Amino acid sequence: MSQQEFPAVVVIDGDHAGQYWILDRERMILGREEECEICIPLRQISRQHLAFIREAADRYLIEDLNSKNGTWVNGVKLEGARPLSDGDEIYLALTVRMRFVGSGITAPVTNDLPRILPHDNHERLQIDPDSRRVFINGVEISPPLSLPQYRLLELLYQNRGRVCTRDEVVASVWPEVVGDGVSEQAIDALVRRLRDRLSEIDPDHQYVVTVRGHGFRIE
Repeated sequence: MSQQEFPAVVVIDGDHAGQYWILDRERMILGREEECEICIPLRQISRQHLAFIREAADRYLIEDLNSKNGTWVNGVKLEGARPLSDGDEIYLALTVRMRFVGSGITAPVTNDLPRILPHDNHERLQIDPDSRRVFINGVEISPPLSLPQYRLLELLYQNRGRVCTRDEVVASVWPEVVGDGVSEQAIDALVRRLRDRLSEIDPDHQYVVTVRGHGFRIE
């Protein structure tokens, strides 16, 4: 098997953005120690933080090595080991964000990898649709958002880059309501409550923006 056929992990933001490592060994340790196969010399990273393990030709695992500040995969805290899939995002100690680039063992890994860049400010915000958990800068919103709040946020998040109309908000948040059963005041009140919940964690940034005469968008 040539090096070109192995998957990789890429740092996608921060001071180390664009740096990547080819996962070409059976087991590779990531940590801040120089002896680690993947060395990230930041104090928030444990000396031996996690391991990437090749379990089979087309199956890779990630395992947290009882790191002090934790590891998250797609917004879910890693406990022990779990399989990796192409595109999985790995968040180390709420400090470094990486992406697993695999597409199976056949995906070529080229010198273009450093061009994998993060999106803009919406990447401060991460949503796990399976569990309906929401994270801002790696910090989970707790207690969880109410169902209407979550539905509104998910609608805006999935349509980031464009404005969602009030009709779209009603259809997504209150799908059981027919006709004009939801007032504009109810929509505005829901937006305010959602903003308040997001500002509990990040008061310096307004995520939900009102576009007068059009609707709402994620910022």
